Amino acid sequence: MTPTTTRPALSKDGGTDNRPGPLLGVLLAAQFMALLDVFIVNVAAPTIRAELSASGAALQLVVAGYAIAYAVLLITGARLGDLFGHRRMYLFGLALFTAASLACGLAAGPGQLTAFRLAQGAGAALMIPQVLSLIQRHFTGERRARALSAYSAVLATGAAAGQVVGGVLVSADLFGTGWRPVFLVNVPIGVVLLVLGARVLPRDTRTAPTRARDLDLPGLLLLAAAVSLLTVPLVLGQEQDWPLWSWLSLGGSPVLLALFGAYESGLARRGGAPLIAPRVLWLPGMGRAVLGIAMVMGVNAGFLFTLTLHLQGGLGHSALRAGLTFGPAAVVFGTVGLTWRRLPARLHRALVPGGFLVTAAAVIAVGLLLADGGTGGWGLYPALGALGAGIALAFSPALTGALATVRPEDAADASGLLATVTQLGQLIGVAAFGTVFLAAAAGTGARASADALWATTLALAVAALIGAVAVPSRRAR
Repeated sequence: MTPTTTRPALSKDGGTDNRPGPLLGVLLAAQFMALLDVFIVNVAAPTIRAELSASGAALQLVVAGYAIAYAVLLITGARLGDLFGHRRMYLFGLALFTAASLACGLAAGPGQLTAFRLAQGAGAALMIPQVLSLIQRHFTGERRARALSAYSAVLATGAAAGQVVGGVLVSADLFGTGWRPVFLVNVPIGVVLLVLGARVLPRDTRTAPTRARDLDLPGLLLLAAAVSLLTVPLVLGQEQDWPLWSWLSLGGSPVLLALFGAYESGLARRGGAPLIAPRVLWLPGMGRAVLGIAMVMGVNAGFLFTLTLHLQGGLGHSALRAGLTFGPAAVVFGTVGLTWRRLPARLHRALVPGGFLVTAAAVIAVGLLLADGGTGGWGLYPALGALGAGIALAFSPALTGALATVRPEDAADASGLLATVTQLGQLIGVAAFGTVFLAAAAGTGARASADALWATTLALAVAALIGAVAVPSRRAR
């Protein structure tokens, strides 16, 4: 357990009790921008490959480098915020993310772009955990519940919105810049958020000097290695036809994760400062939240990825048309994520399993509408809207319920854990369901792609049904 004398206390002078709106707006705007960048590059990938003459492996690293750095460093970013101050680390991470976005937009080759994408991911990993930590520390009661609902709505809306914004920017080809605006758009937004953040974020105050051992470097290295062994083969294994090294890496990840857990538990018993306090894993609702969030984010990311492949590769849609297709899912997800708490309290226990059931029905509906190789007609949009509602109901109450009882001193640990689970769930979903789609694509053309999408939607529906049964529900507080 981290000694209380080493934790920075955040002043109440700029607390959200006085200025809840500006603080929450700044935090969630940065959250949305960082999440957007996970998906915005997907629809720009063909243009990037053509203009930079990138190989398939190089293009994968451009797309996935951000996600790898983001996933590996999230928990570390949470702990650094806990040690050095959430305001300080938020602004530092935002500055790094903004500068790296500018560098990505000016990159002259795939090697440079990959390196700058890694820097982008590192900046996001330093910034994003502070968002949830600051919400946990400066919002109480009903305000915290509303803030968490907004946080969860932003968290997954970024996935669908990334596809939409990416399609719009690439198709617009502003000033003949092609794919570059998908990165450069972050620069003015980041600068504005830096100025506003310096004004509205509560200042950090320190009660005692931070000791070097409080960073838990052995735990950091073990966790980074375990996450890397999981994420790298998930990202690159499919493109390389799952070579031996990818399976060895996947097998080694749980071994290192077990060693990490044993080391952290021992460190906590000795009175040290573990990277993740073991008690956080036993908080009420945390276990079911981890399972539910991982599953629903896997289904969400897998669906978005495979439908994008079908729309652009199978049906030949432009980046703009493919991106706008996801609009209904993004709008409905955000709306339901913000309003689900208005439902009668007696229904709250059923929201998470009900959300999984709605998700299963929606992905089947999409698969049926597109099964003949056509565009699905207007019926596709209500089905995608239903998908957004199902994902929101499965995700938002689970997150809010888990965090309702988290103490301020555990905010960094909880935020790092849940943000990492969200990212890993998305990576696993893309890898697993992307493999199903590509394996089922027996030929070329719209019909072959539609057959592969139908097989994938069946797999997605099964996963959602498993989530409805496997994730127990409790009333969100």
